[in-house]
Amino acid sequence: MVIVAGHLMVDPQQRDSYLAGCVQVVEQARRAPGCLDFSITADLVDAGRIVVFERWESPAAVAAFRGDGPDAGQSAAILAASVAEYDIADTRPLT
Repeated sequence: MVIVAGHLMVDPQQRDSYLAGCVQVVEQARRAPGCLDFSITADLVDAGRIVVFERWESPAAVAAFRGDGPDAGQSAAILAASVAEYDIADTRPLT
């Protein structure tokens, strides 16, 4: 399993429009082969922070979906980013 997690920073006044532009990406990801979970959400405390969380069956599934990454408009809106991929060997349910 692969987890992609982290955050993006955008201008707080542009966060809602940035997230609206991500709806189609989230819908596509959730339909993609190997996607277990995919979300891009507003941080509840920081108005300029966007939380990224993805779970994939394999690195190949991530690579097949990812392609070239965000489009030029989305990339231009990102002021900073801290997102990483984690290879997960084992999981333990908490519920």
